[in-house]
Amino acid sequence: MARRILLVCIGLLAVGGVLYGLYVLSNSRTKQLFGEIIARIDTNEPVIALTFDDGPTARFTGDVLTMLKEHDVKATFFVTGRETEENLEQARAIVAAGHQVGNHSYSHSRMLLTAPATVADEIERTDAAIRSAGYQGDIYFRPPYGKKLVTLPWYLSQNNRKTITWDIEPESYPELANNADALANHAIERAQNGSIILLHVMYRSGEASRAAVPKIIDGLRKRGFEFVTVSQLLAGQQYQAHIARPR
Repeated sequence: MARRILLVCIGLLAVGGVLYGLYVLSNSRTKQLFGEIIARIDTNEPVIALTFDDGPTARFTGDVLTMLKEHDVKATFFVTGRETEENLEQARAIVAAGHQVGNHSYSHSRMLLTAPATVADEIERTDAAIRSAGYQGDIYFRPPYGKKLVTLPWYLSQNNRKTITWDIEPESYPELANNADALANHAIERAQNGSIILLHVMYRSGEASRAAVPKIIDGLRKRGFEFVTVSQLLAGQQYQAHIARPR
């Protein structure tokens, strides 16, 4: 009986270890089971990509575009398909202003244990919405909530699509999230050559993040950084990507 109990305990520990490993993998910004995932570019150049998730929205897209224009910065917007369809005018304004547009899924659902057909639909419907806004460039993908496991990275790898994550995410710290100065200082202090900054500025809840944007721009420029799009980061070809190889 004792031996059986011991074996059951060992089995439970093994299962728990596997589940924990999958949880860590699903949330990792630098590792996935298949394909290429990029959180930061390894470069000697002082360049930074400023990226925004979600939207576009009718209420705040214009404010964000005005702010970027005033500071002469091109950013990368990872938009959802549903919001792009609902706010096509704002999506076209993003494109017309010369910003990069990326795919952030159609419905912004967690795509962990998602059927392959659903993954394809989420991504392809969003691609179509982005193209309808007039965007002609490469469309990179960013997983909703940064979560991915099997079917999502498999689909992306089979379609030669890069997964773009980030290495600076000040909003993830609750003690910073509602303080524009704290958000900005976090990003400014931690930025490295080739960093990718993530912010959410498209909703009312992003007030502090919107206020932090000009502070981040000014602070990083004082450090000597130049703002570029994700495509421009990749264009130099001198980067160290994290590539997961099937075993």
